[in-house]
This record gives sequence, structure tokens and C-alpha cells, in this order.
Amino acid sequence: MSRLISKGSVELRLPDKTISLPVHQGTEGECAIDISALRRETGLITYDPGFVNTGACASDITFVDGEKGILRHRGYDIEDLAENCLFLEVAYLLVHNKLPNKKEYQAFSRLMNHHSMIHEDMRNFFNNYPEGAHPMAVLSAMVVSLSSFYPEIEREEGHEDLDITVTRLLSKLRTIAAFSYKKSIGEPFVYPSHKYTYCENFLNMMFASPVNDYHPDPVAVRALNLYLVLHADHEQNCSTSVVRFVGSAGSNLYASIAAGICALWGPLHGGANEAVIRMLESIRVNGGNVDRAIERAKSRDPRFRLMGFGHRVYKTYDPRARIAKRACMQLLEKFGVGNDPLLEIALQLEEKALKDEYFVSRNLYPNVDFYTGIAYRAMGIPENMFTVLFALGRLPGWIAHWLEQHSSEQKIGRPRQIYTGETRRPFVPMDERP
Repeated sequence: MSRLISKGSVELRLPDKTISLPVHQGTEGECAIDISALRRETGLITYDPGFVNTGACASDITFVDGEKGILRHRGYDIEDLAENCLFLEVAYLLVHNKLPNKKEYQAFSRLMNHHSMIHEDMRNFFNNYPEGAHPMAVLSAMVVSLSSFYPEIEREEGHEDLDITVTRLLSKLRTIAAFSYKKSIGEPFVYPSHKYTYCENFLNMMFASPVNDYHPDPVAVRALNLYLVLHADHEQNCSTSVVRFVGSAGSNLYASIAAGICALWGPLHGGANEAVIRMLESIRVNGGNVDRAIERAKSRDPRFRLMGFGHRVYKTYDPRARIAKRACMQLLEKFGVGNDPLLEIALQLEEKALKDEYFVSRNLYPNVDFYTGIAYRAMGIPENMFTVLFALGRLPGWIAHWLEQHSSEQKIGRPRQIYTGETRRPFVPMDERP
């Protein structure tokens, strides 16, 4: 459970009274003024568009320090996890607050394999989606449908083992994601196989076919595992906040995760890696003039935006971006596409932006989305699947936050507003209206 430390109080002086507001501190030294009693005691609320200065919860899952470029899950640096752990180890860590030992990991993996199939009746759902349906639309709809096929999670009595709930969703989402891709290209579904690991299974379900004896490449498997780890959680971002918010209403895990998937779909959130590829392609089509792109970004040309730079939280280099870049370079070298024109443009953009005072003074450094799209493209994954992979990686974080929100018995989410509409108006019958 999260631990808050009392650090005294601050005074808020109003024209007619002064009130005392408690101050809390987290384990990494972050302090917050507790305003939970503000409206009750003063009639006032705070105004914070985007909730950028509002702590909606106390959490012990992930710590981010944007000024220092730190990202830790349950106390472990992202660099250590990305270098040494499989994605399922990180998933286990986020849910259980500990890295699994060998026995625990083997049991977790067996459950993952056992729950990898989806109910055969769910296959009919895929057949009814129109050709060209975006995989994210399919993904969110299929996930919310899981509660109908696996209602155990909503039973008040005899809740099932946590690992069964977690592995069912982690494993089935991977299968649903691969099936949604196969549906989009009109190929038959490929079932998961017990002989493959988590990431190998996903790539095999994506690319194997009756006429393609596909074997997952170890370099691609390693890269996919790393990118899933990099996306596993990122504190109270938009989609995670949505998962917690929907969960606060008592909604089941599947409904909450489906809502998070819809939030992630947005181009300002999980869709950013698709936008990076489109931007790089636009620069290439227009002659590959990187200097011109830099100047357009600096002039704030409304027709052009430099995607993949800057982050709402990080005011220095995104620690995930360094890892993603290194893996991307290794992947491109392995598959013999080291002369990828989009990569050349990306490298030039990064080099020039990091030397330009305009970008440096505004802390506009490359973020994790900048390189993931290029890497996925090299692996043969189409653009409309990029955000699906983001969702697959972020799933254990969403689950961990949903569980934490439920265990803490927090109140239902209900923000206030400042009304700016019409004041009371007299009602006029229809026949008398001008």
C-alpha cells in the first residue's frame, strides 16, 4: 500500500478566514498540499486544467522524476529492467510488487500459456467488423466483451486467484491483437502455441500463415520484449487515469481496460508513434530537407508539428528514448535496412534539435515514441498496429493501477468545474419565441 508521510501544514488566507491545509510527502520526497476539505471549509475549489498540478491518488507502483529523467517501477530503474528482465517479469513485478523467483515465473508462464486462447465464439465477432476497421477499435470492443465470456471476475463470492485474472487478460489481449491484424489483411487466424514465449507467440500469430513457414527472429523478439517493458507503466498518464477513473465507479477490470485502450488511441497519447512515422515520411516526400523541418517547427507553422519531441513530464532526455534508440539501431543493422531513409532523417532531426537553443531551452528532447515506430516498421509491423503494441505493453501497468485503486477504497472520481454558461433565463413557450 502507498505510504504518505505527514509534513505539517500550510495556511491559506482568505478575506474572511484562514484555514490550515495538511502537507503530505511521498517516499521520494515529493510534497503535496491536501485540499480534500477545501470546498467543505471555504466553498472554493481549485482550477487546474488538465490536472497537471493535481495529485489524484497516492500510488506505490511507479515513480517519475521529469527534471532528472528518472523512471522506476516498484523501486527498480527502467534501465535495469529493460536490460535484464523479460516483459512477463516486469508484469509480475507491477502486479505483485516483487520480481518473481524462478518457480514463480515458471508458474506465471504456465498460466499465460493456459489462458492464451480466446473463446471460439469470440471469433465470430471478428467476422462482423468491416474491412479496414482499425485494430484499436477491435481491441477495445473485444476486451470489454471478455466480461461476458469470463464473468468470474465480477462474482462477489469466491474471487479467483489474482494470477489467473492477470494472465488471462495479458495473454488473451496478445491473441486478440494478433487476430485483429489478421482480420485487417484478410488472412486466417494463427493460434497461439505452447512452444513459443510470450513475444515469440505474438510475432508468430502476426506473421505465420499456411504459405509462410515463419520463425520468430531472436533479434526481433528481443526488441519487442524491450519495447513492451519500456511501455509497461508511466504513472498517472491519460489512459492510466482513465482506467482508475472508470474503476472508481466499480466497473470491472475488462471495462476499465477497454476505456484505457480508447484513451490510448488518441494521437496525443499512444498514437504519437504513428504520427512520428507520418511526419518523417512527409519530410522524405518533400525532399528530405531536415533544416526546413526544423525551421517550420520553430516558426510554429500550424501545418507542421515536430512529432516525437518533448514530453508533458520529462524536462530532460526521456530515459526510455535512449534505450529505444539503441535497440532500434541494432534491429535495423540486423535486418539490413541500415540505410532506411526515415532513420537517416530521424537521426539528423535529433542531432540538429539537440544543438538548437530553441529546442534545448524548451526541453524538447526526443521521447520514447521517436524511435519505436521506426523499429516496428523494420519488424514488418504496420502503422495501425503501433498503438496496439503500446496497449499490449501498458496492460500490466493498467492492471496494477486498477487493483491498487480497488484495494485503497478511494472515492468515485468526480471532478468539479467552473461554470461559464448562461445564468438563469426565463422560459418562453414555443409560440412566443422570436
